[in-house]
Amino acid sequence: MEILQTKSLSRCFDGNTAVDALTISVEAGEVFGLLGPNGAGKTTTIKMLTTLLPPTSGTAAVAGFDIVRQARDVRRVIGYVPQLVSADGNLTGYENLLIFAKLYDLPRVERASGIGHALALMGLTEAADRMVREYSGGMIRRLEIAQSMLHRPRVLFLDEPTVGLDPVARRAVWEHIESLRLEYGTTILVTTHLMEEADHLCNRVSIMHLGRVVAMGTPAALKASLGGTETTLDDVFVHYAGGTVESGGGYVEVSRTRRTAKRLG
Repeated sequence: MEILQTKSLSRCFDGNTAVDALTISVEAGEVFGLLGPNGAGKTTTIKMLTTLLPPTSGTAAVAGFDIVRQARDVRRVIGYVPQLVSADGNLTGYENLLIFAKLYDLPRVERASGIGHALALMGLTEAADRMVREYSGGMIRRLEIAQSMLHRPRVLFLDEPTVGLDPVARRAVWEHIESLRLEYGTTILVTTHLMEEADHLCNRVSIMHLGRVVAMGTPAALKASLGGTETTLDDVFVHYAGGTVESGGGYVEVSRTRRTAKRLG
């Protein structure tokens, strides 16, 4: 069953097209990846689907709700972890989650158990009473995912969830994302420019380049489309997007990524 659909979804800024006629559908319970370098249109797509940015044209629906006409309903059924750090370093992990529990209007009698379960699921129980500024980058990301899941959203949006993390922390986040999907059956839409991450996490991927979708399918099918037993998803990206995986992204995008990496430590 489809839980997210877009049809010719587009967004322009001052005459420049950031997302160009995006048409995708995501099945309930799957992990769907939007791949591409900085500047490909991934974050702009996420912002439209989470109602933070109105589309210039086209339509989209999340869990049956139109992102423009029923924006409030969309926000009730989604979780969102932005690329930039959103946890407050001057509060403990538990206090951060308590604030989100109140924002999501969780009943008072359910808050303690909900927070405890979220901490356990993300492997943060022992760190609950520590100040977040003492957390590692991977722990901060897991806390932010826990925050976004307190109200049990049907769709979770993760924008570059492991940017700035070392390989060990990155794989720990991957494991917890998979646990999350198995525990709740949550549909996850993740943006990344890391092909290894997409290959590990995603059931299907859509490769974006200059705002357009240039290829879509399972990682295995996309690799098979090029032939050869040694083909990687990096090879697929280079073939379909006509450039290198790390290309793209102007001053703003690069600066944002570096700021996030620095804050994650």
